[in-house]
Amino acid sequence: MTSTNPAGPDPAARPKRRTFSPEYKLRIVAEYDAALKNEKGAVLRRERLYHSHVKEWRAARDAGALEKLVDQRTGPARPKKSAAEAENEKLRRQVERLEKELVRNQAALEVLKRASALLEMISEGAG
Repeated sequence: MTSTNPAGPDPAARPKRRTFSPEYKLRIVAEYDAALKNEKGAVLRRERLYHSHVKEWRAARDAGALEKLVDQRTGPARPKKSAAEAENEKLRRQVERLEKELVRNQAALEVLKRASALLEMISEGAG
């Protein structure tokens, strides 16, 4: 029995990573710093954040680098290649793979030729 879902997309689809704007980061750091000691955890739980988020954002704020508050793990979207460029890249990789395979096959063939010649010499010497 197959478990296809005709009703729509997969309910267990891969989750999307959250991103935070620099303004949000500054607001949360300010709120966290202003909170009393026993209220800091409540701020983190409410926003579903970790203390490491606040530490990292505070360090960036203190360094005066607002641009560093932007998430560096994800870069800007790469421009799409045209269909011809994508096909050329695919064909280049295929040619490179086939050239390596050819060199390997030629080396194996050379070994087989030498082994065959050696066996012929041995059989002539024995007979």
